[in-house]
Formats: sequence, structure tokens, C-alpha cells
Amino acid sequence: MGVPKLQNEMRRIVADFNAGRHEQARLLCEEALRQAADDPAVNHLMAAVLFAKGEISGARSHIQASLAIRADNASAQLLAGRLARAARDFDQALFHFSRAAELAPGAAVLIERARTLDETGDRTQALEAWRQVTLADPLSAEAAARLGRMLFEEGMPADAAPLLERAVKGNAPASAWFDLALVRQDLHDHVGAAAAYRKALEIRPDNAEAAVNLGVVLQEAGDMDAAIEAYRAAYEQRATTFGIIAMALTSAPHGKLWIDRETLKGLLAG
Repeated sequence: MGVPKLQNEMRRIVADFNAGRHEQARLLCEEALRQAADDPAVNHLMAAVLFAKGEISGARSHIQASLAIRADNASAQLLAGRLARAARDFDQALFHFSRAAELAPGAAVLIERARTLDETGDRTQALEAWRQVTLADPLSAEAAARLGRMLFEEGMPADAAPLLERAVKGNAPASAWFDLALVRQDLHDHVGAAAAYRKALEIRPDNAEAAVNLGVVLQEAGDMDAAIEAYRAAYEQRATTFGIIAMALTSAPHGKLWIDRETLKGLLAG
């Protein structure tokens, strides 16, 4: 296949892929490979198409074929790392990300490395990797959210708070608001925690745990009426929250006493 024709085919493949026509892109890749089996760009495209279709093994074969011809392609190394991680071949994934970082340093590679270390379960290295991402890209909400959560779990809520404040800027998921609420609650900022739990519930109204925790912080702030409403919402979403709610209502400084469980259930049922 001549170079102009091959380039035209690759433009068609990219257009189909970007439009979500993955099967059409695959057919075009197969046609191009029949004419130029050793072309690194076509093999790279085929790997990307197969990855999108969930065909990890085939995708890895094609990205390795691409790298065998052009090992100094940073984007191919990055894709090879993602594919290796999808296959849970973590050592190989980290190797490819290391090569990608040498070829084209940047936050994108650091994020992939941090995600991989997260999956390996190496908490110490993962925490440091996410810290590196936040330094390289202070605007990365994902890195701020993940590092903030990890620092909270390590018992450092004061260090986690500014990161999670950063993570909820913009279109943040409910999980980031929930984690921020946990940190504020741990720091005894009941008003701030309640606001964050409410935001998490606005995004995910079925989050029973957030509703329970909202009830707890409202109760601790002395607003029992609002706390009961939050507990009712939690109980309506998940009846198994009853035990936690009962314990919170009877043990907190602003708690109340009930003669029996059925009376309390009746109150929560509205």
C-alpha cells in the first residue's frame, strides 16, 4: 500500500474510532495490515481499537508489534502500559510507563503509574506516586481526591482537607464530596461536613451512608429535627442502617431514648 493511501486509511480509522464506530475501525485496520503488516502506526491503531472493544490479548500483540519497530514512541509505550495493567501484568505496565516517562515526561504518565501502583496494593509507593502527580499537575482533581483519601485513611485529616477541597472544584463526583465530608467531620467542622454530605446526596440521592453521616453531624451540631430527616432518608434507602441510626441516636450528646425498637422504626418510617 502506498504511503499516501496508507495515511488516508489511517485517517479513516481514526475518524471511525473517534465516532465510536469501533467495528468499522477494526475492519479498516485489518485491511491496512494486510497491505502493511509491519507498519508501527497501523499496529498501534489496531491495538487501540481492540482495547476499546475489550480484546486485551490481541491488543497487546499489536502494540508489541508496533514497539518492536518503533520503541521510542511515547504514546505507544503508554498504551502498552495500560494494556499490561488491564491484564494485571503490573511489572510490565510499570516498565512501559517508565519508558513513556523517559520519552515524554508529564502528568499523564505519572497518573497511569499512580493508578497502577494503587492496583498493586503497594500503598506506600502509591501514596508517593499520587503526591508526585499533585506536584506535576495541581489541577488534577483525580490526584487530589485520591491522595486526600489516602492521607485521611493514614490518620492525617488536616493534610487531606486542602487536597479534597481542591478535588471538589468543578464537576466533582459524589465520592469526592463524601470524602471531604468525612475529613471535615473528623476535624469537628459539623457545618462544613453537613454541607459536603448534602452535596454528595444531591449527586447520589441513594447514598444511604452519606445520609446516615449527615444525620450524625446534624445531631452533633444540635439540630435534631434535621438529623431525624436525614436518618429517615437513610432508612428509606436501606433498612439495614437501622442499627447504626439507633446507636447514634441513643449515644450522642444530643441523643434521645426510645422505649423499644419498633417505636423508633415507626418514627423513621415517617
